[in-house]
Amino acid sequence: MPVDPEVPELFRNAAGFDRLISAMRRQSSQGESGEPNVTAQLALMHEYAVTGWGIPSEYGGSGIEGAEIIGGYRQLASACLTSTFVFTQRQAAISRIAASENADLKAGILPRLAANDVFATVGISHLTTSRQHLKQPAVEAVEDGEGYRLGGTLPWVTAAAHADVILCGGTLADGRQLLTLVDTSDAGVSLKEPPPMLALNESKTGAVELDNVVTPRDHLVAGPIEAVMKSVGSGGTGSLTTSALALGAAAGSIDFLEAEAAKRNDLHEVLRPLRKELSQRDAELEALATGITEFEGRELSSESIRKQANSLALRSSQALLAASKGAGFVKGHPAERAVREAMFFLVWSCPQPVVTANLREFACAIG
Repeated sequence: MPVDPEVPELFRNAAGFDRLISAMRRQSSQGESGEPNVTAQLALMHEYAVTGWGIPSEYGGSGIEGAEIIGGYRQLASACLTSTFVFTQRQAAISRIAASENADLKAGILPRLAANDVFATVGISHLTTSRQHLKQPAVEAVEDGEGYRLGGTLPWVTAAAHADVILCGGTLADGRQLLTLVDTSDAGVSLKEPPPMLALNESKTGAVELDNVVTPRDHLVAGPIEAVMKSVGSGGTGSLTTSALALGAAAGSIDFLEAEAAKRNDLHEVLRPLRKELSQRDAELEALATGITEFEGRELSSESIRKQANSLALRSSQALLAASKGAGFVKGHPAERAVREAMFFLVWSCPQPVVTANLREFACAIG
């Protein structure tokens, strides 16, 4: 696949990355029921050294981090949103492990993650967005000798059945929180059947129950301290990762629309403004990822780019559906899948101001 000259340099990454994107696109609909084969996609990512992202070179990683990773997410998501989402959950664990002060833990697991010998995911949404309205913590932690005993439910864990370890959060009785690694093979760890979702079902996202699971102190990633999520790693609600994936989903829809436009001249008047808007949002994402908060006379923020990325993902997928006509309404068609996947961004780590902005757009109350 030739490199698009309109794509900012940030999104071009390493040599051969374009071949990975092409391979992922070819493979993205080869799973059951038109869904991607996530295991095969992750194996492709490892083949192209993507699994070393975010891991320092001294632990066998690529040394690629920060802005380059955000750009990479944008490209990966344009090829396969489901697999990229799964990959970001692995990366969420890695970023927090890499930032941990537990040197022995890092030396033990980061090389294995870089080599793709183990797979990690996260169960931390209950510390940020999910179940925050409950008086009792979703996961309670009790100090127990040389470690901590965990009990409760991790409400949303992606690819738990594929994971060897889960970075999970717990809350002590005094309100302090901790992040620790739990082996999925440990006694008391119970993986629940993932509920059928509107989209991204192959991410296998569901609940994990912890019944008196003992985690030793040497598995601690951070804490126990107040508001542990603010102390270590990156990501979280409203982060640029979510916007990168939304723009990637939009790019995928626009690419399919462009293929339709090659056969129908009437679609170019729709395609051109969507492509122009995507280019603008890509440039803004690049600016934010490199620490620039003002772009072409406008103030930028993770919240503003997320609002716009959500909107573009939704509108471009629906444009693709309309252009595809009845064929696009059949299950398994790229347009049908794109519309369902775009809805994901209305619920995934979506801060209330972003939700409100989307609702206002739906109600045509933009001003």
